[in-house]
Amino acid sequence: MFVILHIKIRKKIRIILNKSIKERVMLASYTEENYENSIIELFQNDLEYEYAYGPNIERDFYSPLYEEVLVESLYRLNRDLPGDAIQEALYKIKNFENGEIVQKNNLFMDYLQNGIPVRYFFKDEERSDIVYIVDYKNLDNNSFIVANQWTFIENSEKRPDIVLFLNGLPIVVIELKSPSREGTDASDGYRQLKNYMKEIPSMFIYNAICVMSDQLTSKAGTITSGEDRFMEWKTKDGSYENTEYANFDTFFEGIFKKERFLDIIKNYIVFQMKV
Repeated sequence: MFVILHIKIRKKIRIILNKSIKERVMLASYTEENYENSIIELFQNDLEYEYAYGPNIERDFYSPLYEEVLVESLYRLNRDLPGDAIQEALYKIKNFENGEIVQKNNLFMDYLQNGIPVRYFFKDEERSDIVYIVDYKNLDNNSFIVANQWTFIENSEKRPDIVLFLNGLPIVVIELKSPSREGTDASDGYRQLKNYMKEIPSMFIYNAICVMSDQLTSKAGTITSGEDRFMEWKTKDGSYENTEYANFDTFFEGIFKKERFLDIIKNYIVFQMKV
């Protein structure tokens, strides 16, 4: 029994080592652009997101929003409300009171999960209602877009590798690093994300998830997460048969499958207030 077990362990180690060698050979010529294109194809083909190439979109480079899609989504999701109510919600989305980025993000997450309270006049009568920016009940009523080369200018001009838009809102920023470049790994992605938060902070008002990935290691966190709090996702469907060596597609399909993605946003992102 011991001999059989020992042989099995040796075979497993040999398989892992061979896999590691093959991965290194494959990664040697795999550039960051190649990896970025692979991620975009995964979102398009496997997760059925629409694709937007930033330079082809006419928009305000000083706004992080995909405003055309945002406005269309607000009217589509709130067909029973008058234009004045929609415009007030849009104003609230675009204008936050003074405060730290975390405070603004906290308020935005409340909007994202629960809707935006608005007041408007109807036939000289003031009314109050809720404008929703996500339809959590009807998946197909939402817009999911994966975009790259999305330039945003604030303290400086930056262009995150990939941005995911939910109904025109940039709620995910993905930073990729070349798996073939020596001395570069996912930790460099974390440092780049922190630099973005400094140089283009307004984009992170709307952020729900930050991702850093170098293909071998992919992790997700929030704008308040230290690097040690960024975590891997090792299952696509809840099965944990092969989690120790999960591929990058397991990470992205596991989190960003549309149904699960909305579930995470709605039910699993919370703010813990300091007492």
